[in-house]
Amino acid sequence: MIDLHHVQVACPPGGEDAARCFYADALGLTEVDKPAGLRGRGGVWFRAYDGRGAVGAEVHVGVEDPFAPARKAHPAFVVDDLDAVAASLRAASFEVDDGERESFDGYLRFHTHDGAGNRVEVLQRV
Repeated sequence: MIDLHHVQVACPPGGEDAARCFYADALGLTEVDKPAGLRGRGGVWFRAYDGRGAVGAEVHVGVEDPFAPARKAHPAFVVDDLDAVAASLRAASFEVDDGERESFDGYLRFHTHDGAGNRVEVLQRV
C-alpha cells in the first residue's frame, strides 16, 4: 500500500504570506506548525481535513532561492463544490481558468496559480 503524505511546492524568500493568502484564506486549508527542527528554513505547511478529522491533503510550501514557479507540475485538489472554491479564489483576486472544465472524464476542473505563481488544479467528481 502507498499513501501520499504531502506535496511540496516552492515560494521565493518572504513568500509565506502570499502562500497563506492562497492556501488558507482562499482555498480553505488549515495552516499547521512545522516541526521545530524545520522552522528555521522558512516556508509554511497546510492541511485539509476530511469530515472525520483525518488529514485528506497536506501541502508544504518551501522557500527556494533562486525561485522559479512550477508552470506544468502541480498539486490537484478534489473538492465538493468546485464553483464555491472558484468564487473564493476570485474574491481573493486569484485568476481561475476553467477553459478545460469538462476535459477530464469523471471530473469538472479548473486551473489557477498560487501566490507564488505555481500551477494548481482543482477538481470535483461528477
